[in-house]
Amino acid sequence: MNKIYTGILALLVLLLTSCSQESNDSATQIDSQDTKLNNTYLSKTLKEFDLIDLNGEIVNSSKWNNQFKLINFWATWCAPCRREIPLLNKTQNQYNEMSVQIIGIAVDVLEDVILYSEETAFNYPVLVGEEEAVAIAENSDVEFIGLPFTMLVDNNNEIIKTHIGEIKQHHIDLITEVITGMQEGKLSILDAKNILGKI
Repeated sequence: MNKIYTGILALLVLLLTSCSQESNDSATQIDSQDTKLNNTYLSKTLKEFDLIDLNGEIVNSSKWNNQFKLINFWATWCAPCRREIPLLNKTQNQYNEMSVQIIGIAVDVLEDVILYSEETAFNYPVLVGEEEAVAIAENSDVEFIGLPFTMLVDNNNEIIKTHIGEIKQHHIDLITEVITGMQEGKLSILDAKNILGKI
């Protein structure tokens, strides 16, 4: 009886040791995969799109190829979106020489945006669309959760950063610092993504 008990105990110890080793191997593989993911990034590209502007003309996004773009999705009924407009106007004026184009995309009705633009000045292009505007983000594999929503896109149309919520001055300061670093060749796109991961 003791021999049987000892045999069963030895078998259990062997099985437990084997499971533990298998679990450790799996953990090592997962850690290795995580390390690989941390050292690379998933590239997302802004797909070309057409939207109507405030003059009723269709505009193709290729117009701004080879430029950094700060694309701001907003709506006339969205209070934080409206608060961003003076800062975006100021930024477009201040950093125009950096070859950065701000583009406003109103997820709204054209008539409402035209009316709003009569009382609020924009010194950057404003395009309008409803489902079509949301599709711009979705076609670029970016989840569109709510407004305001902003995308920073490099001069090769690669999406560097997306930001949900109101853009404030400290965001603009960091974004423009990163763009300057990239344009001067001091920062790679991976550096930019890491720095802007804070916002």
